[in-house]
Amino acid sequence: MLSVLIWVPIVSALVIGFLPGKAILPNSARLGSLIVSGLVLLFNIFLLFKFDITNSGMQFQEFIPWNETLGLNYKLGADGLAMPMLVLNSLLTWIAIYSSSKETPRPRLFYSMILLISGGVAGAFSSQNFMLFFLFYELELIPFYLLISIWGGEKRAYAAMKFLIYTAVSGALMLATFLGMVWLTHSSSFDIDAISTQTLSATLQIILLSGILLGFGIKIPLIPFHTWLPDAYVEASAPVAIILGGVLAKLGTYGILRFGLSLFPDAWSTLAPSLAIWGSISAIYGAVTAIAQKDIKRMVAYSSIGHMGYILLAAAASTPLSVVGAVAQMFSHGIILAILFHLVGVVEIKVGTRELDVLNGLMNPIRGLPLVSALLILGGMASAGIPGLTGFIAEFIVFQGSFAVFPLPTLLCIVATGLSAVYFVILLNRTCFGKLDNKTAYYPQVLWSEKIPALVLAGLIVFLGVQPTWLVRWTEPTTTAMVAAIPTIEKAVSPKVAMK
Repeated sequence: MLSVLIWVPIVSALVIGFLPGKAILPNSARLGSLIVSGLVLLFNIFLLFKFDITNSGMQFQEFIPWNETLGLNYKLGADGLAMPMLVLNSLLTWIAIYSSSKETPRPRLFYSMILLISGGVAGAFSSQNFMLFFLFYELELIPFYLLISIWGGEKRAYAAMKFLIYTAVSGALMLATFLGMVWLTHSSSFDIDAISTQTLSATLQIILLSGILLGFGIKIPLIPFHTWLPDAYVEASAPVAIILGGVLAKLGTYGILRFGLSLFPDAWSTLAPSLAIWGSISAIYGAVTAIAQKDIKRMVAYSSIGHMGYILLAAAASTPLSVVGAVAQMFSHGIILAILFHLVGVVEIKVGTRELDVLNGLMNPIRGLPLVSALLILGGMASAGIPGLTGFIAEFIVFQGSFAVFPLPTLLCIVATGLSAVYFVILLNRTCFGKLDNKTAYYPQVLWSEKIPALVLAGLIVFLGVQPTWLVRWTEPTTTAMVAAIPTIEKAVSPKVAMK
């Protein structure tokens, strides 16, 4: 069943990309991609409701021997960690395709690249073989490079090359770590469940875990590996930025949980205090840097760094509650970032600028963009953690689950949440409120087709904020089983905290 999520988008991408141009009518590439992504999303939702939430293990498993001599197998499975990410991937792929312009140049290449990324990401989330994961992990590299370098902004060539270099380094670190794990454990297979790192010395475990943290830390990204993010996010078109921030970054956090926390419980416990500090520093840095931005898209990009820090803090605490919060934060961040990037793209198209010093009065009910402004306010409130919205629920679970283990880093992340409210107040105050400077201008009308993606995401943000059970029910058994092997005493920052 999981193969449908992988190969339907990939085969569709090949069909759309290689069919002769004369055989494809205008806008048929977009329509075909929209239909394919919609069907994949519906099938993913079908799998979600077939998913047994009481089962902490892998479900919907598939196994086909590939090259047994090399230990390569086509092995798929989904648990409570992978399933929400698969749904997020298919949802944001549909949103990205739907929100793309009908006037997009070279549409066959554009939409085939997006579908190729969707299939590759689904493959990475469901792979249960290290090398299979690596192949799907690397599959998105060239498509993203092309999407940024061809359809990006003025500095797209620089941003795309920077993304390519950083992501290639991330992949090299992952490959070296996977090969090292198999070689050092004398395993005859790259299957994840066939490898046990517990036989390795503590030093080797820490070295291998460090490779995983560095590789996926670049992909997330965490500071100081974040410098590719603002350039790539800002120069990418709005649909591509949605996939970059909403889906690609989750491959990094997913990898840390799947391959770091799960496979190296003892080494993870040893490094956990450092990881908590790393996460809190990333959260503070992202928030402070976002406050200083004048470009609203760059502000949203830097905010993403801060929210990724919360996930690392929750993973470091590795309590059942904090890891549930980490997965909830991954999903929530994905849909919140998607609505913000979409709305920023709409504002740029209708107003012609993203500069805070120029934008004002968009809430004007007659000449402005009132519904877009209202949705932008909702997205900003969700990102800032206002109660009643999904961002608050995810952050609250993270902080509640992490505080007893790492109180100071958790408090720093709470401060970062307060700072996120500051930069979103600055953004909303300058863009949505006040009077329009040009008293005679009317901004172009926002079509309903441009509003629907934001309305869908806004509905999810409110629904999951009011009904948080729907956000965590799929994940809790799996995350509880994941943290069961993590030593608890070593995680405490002080004996007093451990006694509590």
